[in-house]
Amino acid sequence: MLAAIKFRIGLAVALAAPLALASVPASGQGAVLGPDFEMITLAPGIISYRAAGDFSRTGRPANAPLRAVRIDKPLTIMARQVTAAEYARCSAAGACPRLPMSQSEPDRPAVGVSWRDAAAYAAWLSRETGERFRLPTDQEWAFAAGSRFADDALPEGDPNDPARRWLARYDAESERARPVDAAPQPIGTFGANEHGLLDIGGNVWEWTDTCFIRGTIAASGEISTTLVNCGVRVVEGAHRTYVTDFIRDARAGGCAVGTPPSNLGFRLVREDDALRPLRRLLARLRPATS
Repeated sequence: MLAAIKFRIGLAVALAAPLALASVPASGQGAVLGPDFEMITLAPGIISYRAAGDFSRTGRPANAPLRAVRIDKPLTIMARQVTAAEYARCSAAGACPRLPMSQSEPDRPAVGVSWRDAAAYAAWLSRETGERFRLPTDQEWAFAAGSRFADDALPEGDPNDPARRWLARYDAESERARPVDAAPQPIGTFGANEHGLLDIGGNVWEWTDTCFIRGTIAASGEISTTLVNCGVRVVEGAHRTYVTDFIRDARAGGCAVGTPPSNLGFRLVREDDALRPLRRLLARLRPATS
């Protein structure tokens, strides 16, 4: 009996495999997911990247080392941010909290979503399509951003004069605080990067799945992590920053209660693994829910 089940699963994968291969585009080319989502698949590659978080060396604040990091498998990511209209379908299905009316313009990014809201949307979309969606890691987001990824390193300066680093941080934060149009703009307003991704580093900040960390840097450059706080996640946009997860229901507890910022949205990564054809087939065979 078990052998027969294994045979049927193997046959389903084999039959669906040609469809899967046909749907995976070459690097930089788009593939449409249903009527809505265009996905961009990037070939493996190498980026210059420094870890996100707060770090110290010999007891003083320091930048994480800049390293060449290899993304060793293709990365398939949404060409644009999830819109308010798309997020509303998840809300209508009862799988996602509703957005405030002021943040629900259908042709603009869904904003005012917490990390949990974005994760709930990814889970719902995965169930609906038979695909496997998730938020990108910070490293993956940086890879997809290409030339629009902003290195947020501060000048190290004289280790005996930490005030210079504090002033550099103040100058950087002041520059970022200059007035801008904070309202989300229509999709595509900020153009495409070299990979074809729209509004990277513009329009709204985007959640990643990367937790905030603290660590110490050894003389060799190796980082020893001293704290991992997944109540705070890395968000990316015009620059990198860190945002607490927001729990709307005060009774549920958490580190922050309230409505997330009106300039924070998300886009998702799709996992393209060997079981993808089988998941899609099972999704098509599943009875429709009311």
